[in-house]
This record gives sequence, structure tokens and C-alpha cells, in this order.
Amino acid sequence: MLSVQAKPYIDASVPVLRQHGLAITTMFYKNMFESHPELKNLFNMGNQANGSQQQSLAAAVFAYAANIENSAALAPVIERIVHKHVSVGIKPAHYPIVGNHLIGAIKGVLGDAATPELLAAWEEAYGLLADALIDAENRLYQDNNQLPDEWLKLKVSEKTHQSDDVVTYTLQANDQSPLPKFKPGQYISVAVHLDDLNLRQIRQYSLSDANQHHTYRITVKREKGDEYKPRGNVSNWLHHHVRVGSVIDVSYPCGNFTPDILNEQPIGLISAGVGITPMISIIKEISANNPTRKVLFAHAARNRASIAHIDEIQQAKCVLNHLKAVFFLNESKKENIDEREGRMDLTDYISNEFKDGFYYICGPQTFMDDQRDALLALGVNPNNIHREVFGPESLNHII
Repeated sequence: MLSVQAKPYIDASVPVLRQHGLAITTMFYKNMFESHPELKNLFNMGNQANGSQQQSLAAAVFAYAANIENSAALAPVIERIVHKHVSVGIKPAHYPIVGNHLIGAIKGVLGDAATPELLAAWEEAYGLLADALIDAENRLYQDNNQLPDEWLKLKVSEKTHQSDDVVTYTLQANDQSPLPKFKPGQYISVAVHLDDLNLRQIRQYSLSDANQHHTYRITVKREKGDEYKPRGNVSNWLHHHVRVGSVIDVSYPCGNFTPDILNEQPIGLISAGVGITPMISIIKEISANNPTRKVLFAHAARNRASIAHIDEIQQAKCVLNHLKAVFFLNESKKENIDEREGRMDLTDYISNEFKDGFYYICGPQTFMDDQRDALLALGVNPNNIHREVFGPESLNHII
């Protein structure tokens, strides 16, 4: 618990961080990477280049200061961070480095306003957060039966094109030994070396199949980039370089976007674009283990041809008697009864029974925000709505 002496200084920091948070985190990353260039291999340098990582940390620091004694608000965010840290191999030794440069950046930006008392309060607050994260990460490492920064070397046994820009990779151990089990909705990290940047980079990809014991499957969209966002270095590398027989470094499964498959309440799986991938894993697990459950599967896409794994959704219909699948398409030929043209609108699909259900949303951030707002307007309990979020938007509800 934060000391009585430190709390007033943290409380007083809240408006300061709202104003200067981005400047602090920008200086923090610059100084840390200059002192420890090896840490670039742990961070998404694409997000560094476009500024989203700096914004994410600024939001996290602000949210922590504003809710430092509101553990209920911070708990889900911390849990998400813990899974992300374990998926990239964060170690306890990294925390003093981060703390030193974060405090240094606060002092550097605030100047004389960063009094010794203020800096001491932040050292205490950061120490509490670091200890909580280290303890939680150690528990997750133990639960996974893994060591920090331990990677699985898996061979690509199948490579299947879902569309021009979406490819599915099936992975297995060289000796075909069983792989660590995962919960539907979880992801794995993939680590690759980018020769042109001389960097090792790590990205997370949702598992797109039910547990198969000896294989994992990921479905990767090649991010070509445009005037609004940079190209995806790792996704393009995977598409261009990874073939059947290639061996890649893969993390143990992580992530807390994990519904209770055996729950009898209705469940809504809502996705757009490549956000369909965790939903495929979830619906296949429900088909295998809870086939009487009522399921709404709603997906938004450009057209039917661009929907990854659509054949597996059709297969699920043969098992799930209470599955309602609907596709909202920008380009619909209206040849299928499960198609709707235009933006997703679930008004006609949320019955009174489904208002008490659980909802899982994955896709672009604006899509997830819109669908969450729509569900709330239809009377769904906000505690029953879950989104797969990695960026600063995950903190919107407590900022």
C-alpha cells in the first residue's frame, strides 16, 4: 500500500501527467534505448515509430496515478499487462532499468517542479507496481511450467492461403511431441530476426484452432500499410520468408480473452477482419465441449471471399443447434441467408435472453468501441462485455 507521505504527491501528479505524460514517456524511451539498445528486441519498434507505444505508456502511467488505490479498476489492466509481459519474456531484472529511466524522464520534463519529495513518491509507487507485476508474472510462468524468456522452436507443417493477405500457419514440434495446452481466445508470440533492421521483433497472434495437443495454428494478416499506418514488418516477413519446414520461435500461450466454454449462458462472438481468429478457436471449443450452448457469431468483412475460416464456421453449424451466424459485408451479393449488407447492426439479434449473455469482441479499435456502445444501448451488462485490446484504448474506462 502506498504510504501516507507519498499519496498526496501521487494525487497531485494526476493533472501534471495528463498534460505532460506523452513528453515524459517519449523522453523515457529515448533515454532507455540509448542506454540499453538490446531492449529494442523486446519492444514493438513499429509502435515506437508511429508513437502509439509512447501514448500507451503515458495512458498507463496516468491511469495508475489516478487509480492507485482503486485495485478493482486496475486489476484487469494489470492482468492484461502480465500476460503480454510473459509472452515476450520480461524478467525481474528489466524493472530497475525501466524504473530508473522513468523517474529520470519525470525529472527531465518537469524540471524544478519535480521536487525530491515528488520523485521519492514516484519511486515508491513504481516499486509497488513493479513488485506486483513481478509476482504475478512469476505465478504465470510457474502456471505455464516455463522459464522467463523460454521459447518453443516449432516447425511449420502447413501453410494455407485464406486470401491474398491472410495466411494460416500450422506449427508443431520437430519430434511431434505434445505442445502446452491453451485456452480458446489466447495468443502466442512469434519472434523473428529482421535482417534489414538488425532487430529481433516479437508480435502476438491469436490461436485460430481448438486444442489439438500436437499443433498450434495462427492466422496472420499481412499489414501492407498505407498513409495512415506503417506496414507490418513481422507480418510481411512471415508471409515472404516462412514456408513449410521453416522453424520459428514461439512463446507459450498467453492472454486473458478467454470465455468459460462450459458456461450455459448465451455467448456472442463479435469480430471484424482478422479479429475472427480467436473466435474460430472459441467456437470450435464450444462445438466440442458444450454443443447445446446458444451462440451468436457475428462478423464484419469486405466480402464473403475475405472471411478467413468461413468453412469452419459452416461446419460448426452442423454441431451447434443453437448457433446463429450472420455476416455483415461491404460487398454482398445477397446470395446467402446469413449475409447482411453494410455496417454491423445487432439490434435484431440481441433477444431478451441474449441480453444476459457474455460478449467477446475483436477487431479494429473503432469497431470494438462501436459494438460495445451498441451492446450497452441494447441493455447488455457492461461487466459481460470483453474486448481483445492491446493498446492505450484498454484504459479508456478508467481514465
